[in-house]
Amino acid sequence: MRKKPVIGIVGLSDGDPQVHEQLKGIVKEQVDAIVNALKASGEVEVVEAGELVCSVRTAKEQAEYLKGMDVDGTILSYGVFAFPNFSAVVAQNGKGPYLLAANLNPDWPGMVAMLAAGGALNHLGIRHFRASGDVTEPEVLKKYIRFARCARVVTRLNGQKYGLIGGRSLGMYSATVSMQDWQKKFGVDVDHMDQSELVRLAEEVPEKKVEKALGWLEDNMGEIRYNGSSFTPDKLKTQISHYEALKKIIKENEYDFVGVKCHYEMSRHYCTECICAAFCNDPYDWDGPKEPVVYACEADSDAALTMQILKLLTDEPVIFMDVRHYDSEYDVMVFCNCGSQSTYYATGTDDHRENLGRTTLYPALDIYAGGGCHVNLMTAPGHATIARLNRREGKYRLTIIPADFVAVPEEKMKETTEEWPHIFAKLPFDHQIFLDKFDANHCHAVYGDKTEELKMICEMLDIDVEILGE
Repeated sequence: MRKKPVIGIVGLSDGDPQVHEQLKGIVKEQVDAIVNALKASGEVEVVEAGELVCSVRTAKEQAEYLKGMDVDGTILSYGVFAFPNFSAVVAQNGKGPYLLAANLNPDWPGMVAMLAAGGALNHLGIRHFRASGDVTEPEVLKKYIRFARCARVVTRLNGQKYGLIGGRSLGMYSATVSMQDWQKKFGVDVDHMDQSELVRLAEEVPEKKVEKALGWLEDNMGEIRYNGSSFTPDKLKTQISHYEALKKIIKENEYDFVGVKCHYEMSRHYCTECICAAFCNDPYDWDGPKEPVVYACEADSDAALTMQILKLLTDEPVIFMDVRHYDSEYDVMVFCNCGSQSTYYATGTDDHRENLGRTTLYPALDIYAGGGCHVNLMTAPGHATIARLNRREGKYRLTIIPADFVAVPEEKMKETTEEWPHIFAKLPFDHQIFLDKFDANHCHAVYGDKTEELKMICEMLDIDVEILGE
């Protein structure tokens, strides 16, 4: 799977052949400056159009060429005044999202061209973005890179396949979605599979593979609290087998991300799916480093989609968490998920030994009579972005919450459910706003401030944005 955004760029010029000949060097100079800056950043791959656009014919040809090169989005570069109809033709025949770019150069009206082109695209209802100024300036270059990253998310989300394993869990409306809506809005196909496949395929997992995994867990986990009844080595082996079955399901069905129901068919009659949740989302397991695959507990599909957007944006594991409690002593929201979260967040690094060393496997609660373990850890401190796709009467919006994850004494985990993973988060507003306004019992997070990127992604997807607390 390619990681860097792949962005096309085309330079647009004057429509008079003689004027174009006089000005094409200036147009190319502007294109070259953008290409060189993006390549030097090391964060974006660039595909240049085969020639400058100076007619309707070349506009269509170059747009189709870049589209055929499978770019994630397209930059339209203006070094001089370019006929706005050329930009319209590029945008109607090429690969969006589109970024209109012009330098602040008083000698030549590239800025005029950008504004005229932007007006043309808005007349046509073609959403676009703009970057003005010298691309070698860090703040200007940041606009290009942000556009590239966001275009990558939207483009690669389109055409993905979501594996919905099981149906609605625990009666949650906010966790169920319409496959027609997803296909129309996001280009994501929803494929439904029964949870019984986890049980059936688990029985086919070779014992040698299961023993290897068990040894790896026993060697690396900080503590495994077997209780001799509901949580034994054999029950942990069952959970391992379910995870191996899930990996096979994901591979054979070409799922890009998944949601698994678990409660109660699995958790009361077979085992909890917590090992699946932890290691599917992790960048490693007992077979070594791997690509994390987003896994949402309780078949929460809007959770899975939120997590997949965050994963495509950051290329990192994503947290799945339950909203549990407000702790007045430390002024933190306590997020405590009934199943598991990626063990990556014990340190925020790929070091599985360090992460697992800070992780404890506890016996599942008695209400989960199938037995097995829960995966406990405290999320490492760091600035983070919490996000969640919500719907109001069917219309999507993304709720975004900047937050700071903090460490508190481990004893605080006993006040909720110590068997479960915990996040202690300071919010930049009164916690009551969260409790009054937030529209789901699950939310999701990654490290870093991703607010501006998520706002741009929402604009590309025509989704409302809610920055909670503003």
